[in-house]
Parts: sequence; C-alpha cells; structure tokens
Amino acid sequence: MRDAVTSLIQNYDRTGRYLDRDAIDDLKGYFNSGLARISAAAVINSNAAAIVKLAGVTLFEQVPELIRPGGNAYTTRRYAACLRDMDYYLRYASYAMIAGDMDVLDERVLNGLREVYNSLGVPSGPTVLGIQIMKDIVRQQVAEAGIDAGAYLDEPFDYMCRQLGEKDI
Repeated sequence: MRDAVTSLIQNYDRTGRYLDRDAIDDLKGYFNSGLARISAAAVINSNAAAIVKLAGVTLFEQVPELIRPGGNAYTTRRYAACLRDMDYYLRYASYAMIAGDMDVLDERVLNGLREVYNSLGVPSGPTVLGIQIMKDIVRQQVAEAGIDAGAYLDEPFDYMCRQLGEKDI
C-alpha cells in the first residue's frame, strides 16, 4: 500500500529526478490538508454504522427491486452481505483518503472484485449508487462537523465508482 508521499517520491526516483516545484507544491497540499483528512476520518469512524445504515435505506428506497424476491439483496443473508460490503467500501475509502493515494482501493477492494461479483451475479450499478450515496452522507456529516471538505473527501468514492462503472461486472 502506498501513500501520496511514497508515490510521488517513487515517480521521481524512477526517472532519476530531484523533486521540483510541482512535487514540493503537491507535498505541501497533501500536508496542509492533513488535519482535515484526519478529522474527516474521525467523523467517518465515529458514524460508520449510521452512514452504512442510512446509505442502505436510501439505496433500497431508490432501487426497491433489490430487496424484492429475486433481487440481489433479497433474503436476510444477502441484505446483510450488501451492508457488509458497503461498510468495506466506506472503511477503505477512509484509508485512501488519509493516504492521499488510491492504491489501497485497488489492492484491497477492487482487484478481484470483478470475479467475485460475476460469480455471485451482483450488478455494479447498485453498488456504484450505494457508494455515491455514502459519499453524499459523509460529505454532509463532515461539513456539519465544520471540517473543510476538499477534493480529498470525494476522491476515494469517485475512484471506486469510476473503477466499478468502467468494469463489466
């Protein structure tokens, strides 16, 4: 798993260059947003269960066929699995947000997900929608906590949505 600092250094090292003004500015931006990232992660951590629950309720209100007979969240077991997966996405989004790098999402969430979802017949559309709903809830809660919700907050959620939306799951 990488973070913003190791990724930047690795890219410069690969080309044998010293850190230039752009690199220094990127590092300053990352470190300047550090307290906000940590504070936002604290909001997520302390409200994770409520975020997942609200996101699930909202998702199933918007896509009720998921919880009807034949739907991918029909039966208690499947419903619970859906909420468990949403919790995974939220937890790993918080890791990626702190790291400032999406590598952890590829490494721990997205790689292999295609095969799992294909084997279970899980469509990606509702998954993407659930992640977007969680992003909106997190954004609202972070703002209510008085924390500057910069692009760092959206990035991991948007990344997962793009990756899942681009793959034929």
